[in-house]
Amino acid sequence: MTFKEALIKASNICARQEKCISDIEKKLYDWKVEPEISNQVIDQLIKEKFIDEERYIKFYVKDKFTFNRWGKIKIKWQLKAKNIYGKYVDEVLNNIDKEEYKDALAQLLKNKRSSIKETDIYKIKSSLIRYASSRGFEPDLIYQVIDESIEL
Repeated sequence: MTFKEALIKASNICARQEKCISDIEKKLYDWKVEPEISNQVIDQLIKEKFIDEERYIKFYVKDKFTFNRWGKIKIKWQLKAKNIYGKYVDEVLNNIDKEEYKDALAQLLKNKRSSIKETDIYKIKSSLIRYASSRGFEPDLIYQVIDESIEL
């Protein structure tokens, strides 16, 4: 695949949906684009603002929290898996409204609690803690929300 073909194909993808560098690298690799051409395509996409890591981080954090109801830990790990990390990630994560974040966790735990048939309080608590942890919420907040808002 030539530089121009790869650039057109990659820019079309970026125009439809926000993508990060690693997403495009993976696509270019799948299309069997040579590494040198791949680097040129990515540089061009960044130059033309098709790829913007900061913009991507903002959208990713907002989407994963709002729609997937992931906690900050899981979001951060998933971004790290895409080779995106640093102070800007922490800054965007810290901009999530604390009350909204806590309310989201409380709602998740209430929904989960209603599906648990167990009667032993310790097993219920254990199940809720595991569930919230798997969603990427912080342990202190999990314990706090369980103690404050969940009827065991």
